[in-house]
Amino acid sequence: MSNQSTVTEFLLLGFSGTQDWKILHFMVFLGIYLAAVVGNFLIIVVIAVSNHLHTPMYFFLINLSILDLSTISVTLPKSMANFLLNTTAISYSGCAAQVFFFHVFGAADLALLTVMAYDRYIAVCKPLYYKTIMKGTTCICMAASAWLSCIPYSALHTGNIFQLSFCESNIIHQFFCEVPRLLKLSCSDSYLWEAGVLAFSFLLVVICFAFISVSYLQIFTVVLRIPLKAKQRKAFSTCIPHLIVVSLFVSTGSFAYLKPVSNSPSALDLAASLLYSVLPPVINPVIYTMRNNDIKAAMRKLTDHRLFYRNK
Repeated sequence: MSNQSTVTEFLLLGFSGTQDWKILHFMVFLGIYLAAVVGNFLIIVVIAVSNHLHTPMYFFLINLSILDLSTISVTLPKSMANFLLNTTAISYSGCAAQVFFFHVFGAADLALLTVMAYDRYIAVCKPLYYKTIMKGTTCICMAASAWLSCIPYSALHTGNIFQLSFCESNIIHQFFCEVPRLLKLSCSDSYLWEAGVLAFSFLLVVICFAFISVSYLQIFTVVLRIPLKAKQRKAFSTCIPHLIVVSLFVSTGSFAYLKPVSNSPSALDLAASLLYSVLPPVINPVIYTMRNNDIKAAMRKLTDHRLFYRNK
């Protein structure tokens, strides 16, 4: 690319400070990363070894956990390595790779959450047709579409950004290559095209969120008509966690991308980036574990078996 002759690397100054502070940041990020890895990996293992959880909803939940692990692995390991090596540099190609993969996994996350809302709608509103509609091949195709459809979108997004000229500065006041910060550094006149792509992205988010909201409005209408309170609670226990995850993902991401980008670093900018890039992969396993009785029962059963064989 022609602008590589101007900028060959970027400096990530989101958490700058003395070496002692960097070590502290490394320990905090390491704890967050391990929590995300352990939590999501535990969900994957529990669902994989529990035959009664081999249903479409939990198949999509495995995919969501894989996406969460992938998303947080795009940003935190590089930041932790920089803390240890006492550097802030990230190469031009490394920054482009961060932008590409972060948007692939982020867009796939939203697409999968939309698919999961459709799955819950069919399960609650059309239970007699659930097994016919949500067949194994259908679920695989829906999950594959959520993954693969986001690759050309992210490629277009990344290509538009890195066709811009970065000639004013190479300092990014974030802990990863965030798109609004990169656009702020650009001195190219073609940034309006990328702003159009961002507007189109926001429109897609609004459409997905509207589809999810309408689906859950119909779900809650049906659930509230169920005469038995026990069945109502069971239906809510499978729907509420997903709705919480969707609300967290959309609200934090929209806030981070729609708020004005300040010229100087601020704690609000860092907090907003942490909320949408780090918090969901960490808190999603907690939400699904605490609010889903089937997963809690499967975890207890798995733990009891391991303790039994250990004692034996």
